[in-house]
Amino acid sequence: MLHIYNSPELVSQALAEFITSAIETTLQKQDRFTWVVTGGNSPKQLYELLAASPHRERIDWSKLHIFWGDERAVPFEDNRNNAKMTFDHLLSKVPVVREQVHIMDTTLSPEESAKAYEAMLHQYFQPTGTSFDLVLSGMGDDGHTLSLFPHTPVIHEQQAWVTSFYLDAQQMYRITLTAPIVNRAAKVVFLTFGSNKANALYEVLKGAPNVDQYPSQIIKPASGELHWFVDEAAAGQLK
Repeated sequence: MLHIYNSPELVSQALAEFITSAIETTLQKQDRFTWVVTGGNSPKQLYELLAASPHRERIDWSKLHIFWGDERAVPFEDNRNNAKMTFDHLLSKVPVVREQVHIMDTTLSPEESAKAYEAMLHQYFQPTGTSFDLVLSGMGDDGHTLSLFPHTPVIHEQQAWVTSFYLDAQQMYRITLTAPIVNRAAKVVFLTFGSNKANALYEVLKGAPNVDQYPSQIIKPASGELHWFVDEAAAGQLK
């Protein structure tokens, strides 16, 4: 489902309401809500909205279990670290249970971190069936999502839920969830805005299948919902 708003501010406001409502509704049926968050610049305003009234009071933070979609293999204190950004703009401002916040541990080697994260996920989820209640992700102007970058083998990973690899273009290691576990989520939401995303958004949604060029195409929940929250600029080529 495609949700288009006039500005990034309105996108963030609508998505804050969507996430809050999803948490409220889900927690009426079960006693925990598993949420994959994302890093980068796009969700900063969203996170600040969720950390403020009225969303802060509506969310039962004690029942949230937080995960990350991907991470740069840099120390937590590094401003490039996705977990640090999420703590700075959201998690340090709300009463989450620290033991229910699962950071990708960059004090380990990337390979060890991926293995540890996958082992932790297996404590939460069965080999089949629904995984996360909500996966929040973004899309780069090259069409990547998570750390699934164009023309990288990780796009086609079929077995591992979490993996790591060296990204030559950025000269750093990345740790990432893979398509098999993300596509078992109950809801996947992309947050995307800006005219620099317009071509990639068009190709992902309307172009020919080409997951190696536009990896975001590979994220298609098997039995869950897929939502795109975008602004008019990002949707410019869809008209």
